[in-house]
Amino acid sequence: MSLLSDPRWSDALTRLPDYLGSHVRVSLTAIALGLAISFPLALMVRRQPVLRDITLGVASVVQTVPGLALLALFYPLLLALAGLSLQWFGTSFSAFGFLPSVLALALYSMLPVLRNTITGLQGIEPAILEAAEGVGMTPRQSLMMVELPLALPVIMAGIRTAAVWVIGTATLSTPIGQTSLGNYIFAGLQTQNWVFVLFGCAAAAALALAVDQLLALIENGVRLRSRTRIALGCLGLVALILATLIPSMARAKTNYVVGAKTFTEQYILSSLIAQRLQAAGLSISTREGLGSNVIFDALASGEIDVYVDYSGTLWANQLKRADIKPRKELLNDLTTVLKEKYGISLLGDLGFENAYALVMPRKQADELGIRTIADLAPRASGLSIAGDYEFFSRPEWAAIRQAYNLSFREQRQMQPDFMYAAIASGEVDVIAGYTSDGLIAKYDLVVLDDPKSAIPPYDSAVLISPKRANDKKLRDALQPLLGKIDIATMREANLRAAGGNSDSSPDAVARWLWEQISKR
Repeated sequence: MSLLSDPRWSDALTRLPDYLGSHVRVSLTAIALGLAISFPLALMVRRQPVLRDITLGVASVVQTVPGLALLALFYPLLLALAGLSLQWFGTSFSAFGFLPSVLALALYSMLPVLRNTITGLQGIEPAILEAAEGVGMTPRQSLMMVELPLALPVIMAGIRTAAVWVIGTATLSTPIGQTSLGNYIFAGLQTQNWVFVLFGCAAAAALALAVDQLLALIENGVRLRSRTRIALGCLGLVALILATLIPSMARAKTNYVVGAKTFTEQYILSSLIAQRLQAAGLSISTREGLGSNVIFDALASGEIDVYVDYSGTLWANQLKRADIKPRKELLNDLTTVLKEKYGISLLGDLGFENAYALVMPRKQADELGIRTIADLAPRASGLSIAGDYEFFSRPEWAAIRQAYNLSFREQRQMQPDFMYAAIASGEVDVIAGYTSDGLIAKYDLVVLDDPKSAIPPYDSAVLISPKRANDKKLRDALQPLLGKIDIATMREANLRAAGGNSDSSPDAVARWLWEQISKR
């Protein structure tokens, strides 16, 4: 099969109207908000050296914050404000996806607009300003009729820079629930679908270049006083916006939203649930690549309707419980507590457990005589460990470290599939893997036993939002999945998804998984 005939390209194209339209929507709103704040602010402080330096300094500090971190910071802030709004005024707003993305991206866009506006206005010859004053112009008239027209090319250059920055950074908004071209990149990295990664990068780059060139046309028109160029640039921007927004806005509104976290298994299970709901005649959309806390909060607030989580994650992360209970007892307690505290329904478990586990190459473990985490502890100071982006901040890691007095020479974080490749190549000695991952067998790794039971059970559980608690159609569509996926089948599904070929997409693997389930 040639590269261009790969069905993953058609899959990527099918998703483009939704992803691109959402990307343009959030980028355009952020740029408009950033301009609305930064441009008047630049005009206010341009002749006040102290305020000007403070403003530029603050904007520069914001610019040094990594884009993903800035986006992530706004989510808990808005979530807290939404809670206060509900408590004080009886109404709330969504802290999921669009709003935190817009606010973070708007902040990110401010520095080039501020800097170029101030620089452009300060670069005007004093003699010109004196001449304007000499002919009787007021400061306002001088600003509108002399200063801004002369500074406009420099200001437009700042707007071009801000637009490109925002469009590029918007790809990082996926983990906080905003659909964007970043969905291609995050999903592709997790599932080793390099077609998606390339498509997402190319689409984001093409959009940024198109916007930059159209703004450049307007900038040249302003500099050369060409109304034709200005008009063509403005018409081009309007046409681009309409071409990207109309297809996504014309899509029929979906009734059910399926969520997924940031690793391969979650993409597979999300696709499986989506396919079952579609087979039942229900209209669905998906929100994928979400962090553990983000997706849980989104479910509790009704932003998504259903997703798969794990009992240990819910117990330790959401309920802040450190005690460890048997699997059945833990699921029963979770069912009760989630319903009472959050209104969330735990429909049932899928039948397999995907627990965190410390994993080593079998050859190295045999050479060092390591079979358990207790065996690992005395040798850990000379070894390196890698985990996913969440692991080292989770209570499970603290519990393991405390139970076994673990202290590693080096601690690294990386994307899950990459950490398996890293341990296979010898770049790290130990990884925090997942017991349902097929890559354990592929790379001949061994799961270390946990004799002190520091790691809680991690049964896969289907969660339903409070607003869907009594939705019979949803429950009936998902019922055939409960208790039907054993650990061996899930490992095989995860291994298939890591194949990096046309049959390894989450949708294709989900169809295969349903075939296995329906045989039982």
